[in-house]
Amino acid sequence: MTEPERVDVVVVGLGVGGEEVAGRLAEAGLAVVGVEHNLVGGECPYWGCIPSKMMIRAGNALAEARRVDDLAGRARVEPDWTPVATRIREVATADWDDTAAVERFTGKGGRFVRGTGTLDGPGRVRVGDAVFEASRAVVLGTGTAAVVPPIDGLADTPYWTNREAIEAKELPGSLVILGAGAIGLELAQVFARFGCRVTIVEPGDRVLAVEEPESSELAAAALRSDGVEIRCGVRANRVEYGDGGFTVHLTGGEPAHGDRLLVATGRSARLGGLGLASVGVDADQRFLGVDDRLRVAGADGLWAVGDVTGKGPFTHTAMYQAGIAVRDILGEPGPPADYHALPRVTFTDPEIGAVGLTERQARERGIPVRTGHTTLSSSSRGFIHGPGNAGFIKVVADADRGVLVGATSAGPSGGEVLGALAVAVQAGVPVETLRHTMYAYPTFHRAIGDAVRDLG
Repeated sequence: MTEPERVDVVVVGLGVGGEEVAGRLAEAGLAVVGVEHNLVGGECPYWGCIPSKMMIRAGNALAEARRVDDLAGRARVEPDWTPVATRIREVATADWDDTAAVERFTGKGGRFVRGTGTLDGPGRVRVGDAVFEASRAVVLGTGTAAVVPPIDGLADTPYWTNREAIEAKELPGSLVILGAGAIGLELAQVFARFGCRVTIVEPGDRVLAVEEPESSELAAAALRSDGVEIRCGVRANRVEYGDGGFTVHLTGGEPAHGDRLLVATGRSARLGGLGLASVGVDADQRFLGVDDRLRVAGADGLWAVGDVTGKGPFTHTAMYQAGIAVRDILGEPGPPADYHALPRVTFTDPEIGAVGLTERQARERGIPVRTGHTTLSSSSRGFIHGPGNAGFIKVVADADRGVLVGATSAGPSGGEVLGALAVAVQAGVPVETLRHTMYAYPTFHRAIGDAVRDLG
């Protein structure tokens, strides 16, 4: 048997959270082994946040150019996907090469091992023929994978997930998207703005169902104005592929046709093959259960960070968790994890930012709810902005405590305006303080004051 190599920490999965944990612990002087079978940095820099937002930036530039006629003269717009694909390869992903990321980690003193890490009992990780024994901690940051529903015929087709969509050098003439969450909506709008005919298939009764109904209405209206066909309340039951195209048969509607099919129906943790049973952890759960210090429930010396924990599929969540895990492993003081003011942004145009609870979630928790609402088009900044000024701010307050428990900021700068609302929810800023705060004029965030005053 292979003699185990003793180290302080082993981090399995160097996505955003895992890389942050491994790098910071190495900088603290611990002997750290970082294990990654794919690309160091994970989904975000290669197939998620960074390249997708480059695509969105390009699509938004086209949309703004098309608004010139109403604002500043005449503009001729000719979409071209080539510079977008080139920029993603040359600037964002280095053609999906993680050499720089590996060197960033090893430069901090960590040791990098390329391969698949498997738990081999408490404190032990096997990578191929090598076994590492960690005296301080094992940290899991193995992320999530796209969920592919068991639709008849789908598995035998060349369907896309977000990865193939991001890697596309050329856009198809038509695209069917299964799922109307953030990923599906963002990519639908981008592809449509570059001339692709897009159809969204969603079994639920509205798009972006995890957010406020007003957000769903705004997003649907925006996408339809870009030519996207949205079919809600229908479910894919069979997929056929032939002659270079897809036919998606639907329960409750006519078939949808497209040159390509994008599956955007959610994500689940990569737990299979991790050897969780060897440390007494159930591998059949969708996500790893962790406490407020990111310790995996029922397993001593084991932490988990990032998407694998199910606390929020966002880079900022992973980075936040990484800081807590690092402090806990080093024995340093610091606050526990708190997700009551979790921010998220859907980067459609208009952007839809949200923090904390929706109105429905607050009511389901028995909170005495008051809401305030204002439209951006009725604000001075909205009037100045002109075309493309659709949006709103909605605040959800606990009437007994007099604080916000949730908020949505949707509009041209929805994600940026969200910052002030996130602070208000996180810190429990009194509604009366928000009501009497001085907001700069003329700004989009000034509408926060209007929404708060609408609380009554």
